[in-house]
Amino acid sequence: MSLPEFKAPQKQSAPAVPLNVGGRLFSTTLSTIRKHPESKLAEMLRAQSDATGCCFIDRDGSHFGAVLQFLRAETLPTDNIKEVHREAVFYNIKPLIKRLEESPQLFGELVGRQQFLARVPHYKENIEVLIRIARAEAIAARHSTIMMCVLRTEEDLGSYDSAVSSLEADKESVVTFGPWKAGPSVKDLLDCVKMDIESQGYRVSIQRHVVDKGFGFRTYNFFYNLIFTWW
Repeated sequence: MSLPEFKAPQKQSAPAVPLNVGGRLFSTTLSTIRKHPESKLAEMLRAQSDATGCCFIDRDGSHFGAVLQFLRAETLPTDNIKEVHREAVFYNIKPLIKRLEESPQLFGELVGRQQFLARVPHYKENIEVLIRIARAEAIAARHSTIMMCVLRTEEDLGSYDSAVSSLEADKESVVTFGPWKAGPSVKDLLDCVKMDIESQGYRVSIQRHVVDKGFGFRTYNFFYNLIFTWW
């Protein structure tokens, strides 16, 4: 008498979990979403489902696919690194944040440029002031021009009062950067100012402000015109 053939129980696949991220539909598993249980994304699974039974996340889902792919296979994106990093921070997926910040696209920005700007006193506040002044001067104008004073060293700072006194322009509207204790130059600082303002959608250029009061008058190379072009 032959014994019945033994069949191992088939492993059932995990049920799919539908996700609606800002109107974009995704499908994954609970184990994928909960791969990093301390993440905000894992917590969001407790959110109320929408009318179709999907877990709804009220956020732009343009780059959520890259986040999901990392959770599935630890695959890093090759495009839109900054945007995916922003999503990783929002969902608090720490391994993805760390891997992205080690990528060449973000390493220079975070370790180089941002660390330099952190050593420039009131840098972020000055950027906001420049934009605010430019917008106030934009009425019925094609351009807004704001004067900047860039003081690279403590020695430059010591000459500040004399330098400002040499100006014929409105001295109260001059926005001053520096001094700073870091390697980057004045040109590097000006490049950062231009980059950070243009990242907000403005068109700007920077020109050296020339003061010509004749022979024998001391001139200072601290001043630059930041020019906003509105149309």
